[in-house]
Amino acid sequence: MRRALDSGIEVMGVAMEGVLVLLAVLVAVYFFTGVRVVRQGYVYTIERLGKFTLAATPGLHFIMPFVDRVGRKVNMMEQVLDIPGQEIITRDNAMVGVDAIVFFQVLDAGKAAYEVSDLFVAIMQLTTTNLRTVMGSMDLDETLSKRDEINARLLAVVDHATSPWGLKITRVEIKDIRPPADISNAMARQMKAEREKRAQILEAEGLKSAEILRAEGQKQAQILEAEGRREAAYRDAEARERAAEAEARATQVVSEAIASSGTQALNYFVAQKYVEAVQRFAVSPNAKTILFPVEATQLIGSLGGIGALIGDAIKPPANPAPADKPGADKSGMGRA
Repeated sequence: MRRALDSGIEVMGVAMEGVLVLLAVLVAVYFFTGVRVVRQGYVYTIERLGKFTLAATPGLHFIMPFVDRVGRKVNMMEQVLDIPGQEIITRDNAMVGVDAIVFFQVLDAGKAAYEVSDLFVAIMQLTTTNLRTVMGSMDLDETLSKRDEINARLLAVVDHATSPWGLKITRVEIKDIRPPADISNAMARQMKAEREKRAQILEAEGLKSAEILRAEGQKQAQILEAEGRREAAYRDAEARERAAEAEARATQVVSEAIASSGTQALNYFVAQKYVEAVQRFAVSPNAKTILFPVEATQLIGSLGGIGALIGDAIKPPANPAPADKPGADKSGMGRA
């Protein structure tokens, strides 16, 4: 009896140890099941019985197993969404292909997980729709030249539309705009014509400047030439005035000589001019035969007058006779 009792107690002890071990195992499983480690850059949404209760930030967290569970693992880093290419009709009925990219960041994990069913698809569709609206209201030239304006308008519209989803649209960029081939060729020809026009304008402006400078140079040259002529005329007039004064002075001297000496001075000047004229006839290269229109006696007479003038000029004056001697000339002239 005692032995049976001891065996029963021993069995019960073994059973209790088994239960304790089982409880310890269950506690460990329960503990490890409720431990959650959230990585950096992510936020986990915790749902209790299907209801969002907590946004678990990066680190170690413990949740109640079988009651709480991780609903969504939301990426909190800035992300890039590629908008696929699409055909857009502009305001002037031109078909262009457009690609874009969107940069966004989740600010509220609960809203991003539960306010929209598929976040990426929603952003893509919203951006595509607004891209068609914005570019469809612009001409082709505006779409090609005003990318910054398109990006700014898209950013404002998409950011305002996604703010209830807990998002922040940081940037919207147009990657590529592809006009049709015929329009591209027309634009290339237009650009070539515009550049040729600019080249012709610059060439014309250069020719104009050259002509202006040439005209200015000619004007300046004519002004200087006119000033030179004026100075030369002034100098010529001054020379003629000096020559006239000299001629008048010479004429006056000759007149005084003729008045004081009589016909002898006149014969001298006539003979001098006559000799100079004959000399010019003699040295003329075309003169073969010289005919004198005057008689030789006139030349001899003129030369005789010249000799008489020279003799009178070089003959010493006669000594005056004493006043007290008889026979002296009262006129003061001695006898020859």
